[in-house]
Amino acid sequence: MAHRNPLNRRDFLKGMGLGLAGAAAFGKGLPLLGKQAAGAVPGQPAAPSSIQTAGGLSQELYRNPAVEPSVSLFRGDNRYDLVLRSLKSIEDEVLASIQGKRILLKPNIVLSKCELCCTHPDAVRAVLDFLSPHVKDRIIIGESGNQNTEEGFRNYGYYKFEKEYNVKIVDLNHDTFQYRYCLGAENKPHPIRIISSFLDKDTYLISLARMKTHNYVLVTLSLKNVLLAAPLNDYKQNDKGFMHMAAAAVNDLCHYNMFHLSQDVWPDLAVIDGYEGMEGNGPAWGSPILSRVALASLDPLAADTVATKIMGFDPKRVNYLSAMAEAGMGQGDLDKIKLIGTPLEQCLTKYKPNEKMAELYRL
Repeated sequence: MAHRNPLNRRDFLKGMGLGLAGAAAFGKGLPLLGKQAAGAVPGQPAAPSSIQTAGGLSQELYRNPAVEPSVSLFRGDNRYDLVLRSLKSIEDEVLASIQGKRILLKPNIVLSKCELCCTHPDAVRAVLDFLSPHVKDRIIIGESGNQNTEEGFRNYGYYKFEKEYNVKIVDLNHDTFQYRYCLGAENKPHPIRIISSFLDKDTYLISLARMKTHNYVLVTLSLKNVLLAAPLNDYKQNDKGFMHMAAAAVNDLCHYNMFHLSQDVWPDLAVIDGYEGMEGNGPAWGSPILSRVALASLDPLAADTVATKIMGFDPKRVNYLSAMAEAGMGQGDLDKIKLIGTPLEQCLTKYKPNEKMAELYRL
């Protein structure tokens, strides 16, 4: 499949609606509301079990995982086989976690005419072949791209899956939405429309991401694939742009806005296709790199942490990942992640960072 990328950086940023200005430090110890995980932070004072809101409601805090999460990691010479193998190795855990929920498989089709920056159909097929023997209800393949999402589905051959499997292809930009807030210009709260399907607690959300570098937050993997897709693009206004700031920085507010939104939006299963990733000026105008790996985990943060290490970057320097880890939303310590499959040292591939990130991170 030939790579086509006629979109230049200015067009991409224009499409994202990036016109915000201002910057803010992204620090530690941010208050956090949301789902609760078991366990406590070893060697640290116990955090309060809940926060009392102004309305008198008590909301639970996160807790660091008590059990080491599993991340399956395999290296090989066939994308489809790698993705399927990564899922089969944690099959019992995945099937037990679905619990009859509606499945939403979320690929990355950020642009409709850039094959390298999007999820390869062979990876989608591998996930469907894994799920189909066990899932009787219709599976939704949904995306909310920055350009014409339906055109992207057509260009990359996704509609054939509706004939071959019990699936429905959906442009999530036509979904209903709910308002949330992000930080915008001058650090002021800015209302942002979040697609309802990403907030639905009865939906089992699978993030099927391609391994890529990024021009604002260094890496884009399973978490960013969902969090930056959740804002609505109704093709008149693209709210995804409100998650970014005008000038890239190590502590860009995009990190905080993803951290904040992740309290409501979180994948149930992470699948990362790193067979052929994108290095350099990702996420849309970079170059192909063969790293020949695939990862899967029920802990998306753990999966992204391992993937970041594979790419040659320090996960602790990626602020949205380190903040989520510190808050106990998942496991961000490589020493506390159970790897299944190919040893990590056999999977390391040095990705060139986006040129702006190389300057800011001194890489």
